[in-house]
Amino acid sequence: MKVSDCMTRKVRVIEPAMTLREAARLMADLDAGVLPVGQNDRLVGMLTDRDIAIRAIGAGKGPDTRVSDIMSVEVKYCFEDEDIDHVVRNMGDLQVRRLPVMNRDKRLVGIVTLGDIATHRRTDCEVVGEALGSISRQGGTHSQSAH
Repeated sequence: MKVSDCMTRKVRVIEPAMTLREAARLMADLDAGVLPVGQNDRLVGMLTDRDIAIRAIGAGKGPDTRVSDIMSVEVKYCFEDEDIDHVVRNMGDLQVRRLPVMNRDKRLVGIVTLGDIATHRRTDCEVVGEALGSISRQGGTHSQSAH
């Protein structure tokens, strides 16, 4: 099975100059925990609800802070034609629950989440469980806790 078989295709992209207040409202409206950040037709970052909570609010930044000030700029992604088992293992290794999905021209075409994968009928539940275990372990590259 390919990533394109289970990814979410309707993705809202925000601008780096948007405020956290605007981004948080959009997240609430979309019931989404992540928003891709784009500029000049390119993906330049990702903003998560956790980024807002820890990098902004936890650091004393206000709602008028720009998305560009706290977004993750190191964007990990997968391609729409990749095998889903490979992507799930990669998500576990990277300790991420969701990945932007790109076409081979590196244009954003969707987002795939562990939930998308787990609810797809043909997904190996054991592989998803292993990935979730890896994602949930403490620490890692994307840890936002104080060291």
